[in-house]
Amino acid sequence: MSEIVSAFQVIPTTCISDTMQGLNNMDPSIKPLKEEFRIAGRAYTVKMPVGDNQCVLRAIREAKPGDIIVVDAKGDTYRTIAGDFILGLAQTLGIKGIVTDGVIRDILGVKKLNFPVFYKGTTVASSAKGGWGEVNVPISCGGTSVSPGDIIVADADGVVVVPKEIEEEVLRKAKEKLVKDQERDEKVSGKPDEVIRYLDSMLK
Repeated sequence: MSEIVSAFQVIPTTCISDTMQGLNNMDPSIKPLKEEFRIAGRAYTVKMPVGDNQCVLRAIREAKPGDIIVVDAKGDTYRTIAGDFILGLAQTLGIKGIVTDGVIRDILGVKKLNFPVFYKGTTVASSAKGGWGEVNVPISCGGTSVSPGDIIVADADGVVVVPKEIEEEVLRKAKEKLVKDQERDEKVSGKPDEVIRYLDSMLK
């Protein structure tokens, strides 16, 4: 894991989102399979036609260990992007997690993998493998643009995309905000007078 990705790993998505004025957040309907999942990594993108997940297999084969596969499934919630077997393949090859605006299946088996998946829900319908789709190209996932190599950070609050060209600036500002938030919390925690002063300052 690169130094900058490691740094983003410990910063809450809320803090990163605030730094970018909330402009690079995926739709809040995309949630983690397990609340405790938290990932940060480079995006390996997939543009998946509805109902054809062969390109997901291609991405799993071509992505590097530590990458996060981001699947643009066009928001389709009827046919799966993958089930427990395919997600298990990704896990075995060192993929850090999957983010999609689509759905998965074999939910109990996927939970047993303990593999980070951020998704819109579950389905019973499989996908075909017609060979359409593209990988490692700019996509839109959850209403947000994602380019190959962008940093994805995802936790219980949601998924944010940090464009590669501004990642250092965003990291610096996010770190500064995190420190300020921690200092604010320490200042008012358990201190009613400080809480009143803070609220008064915000209401001016």
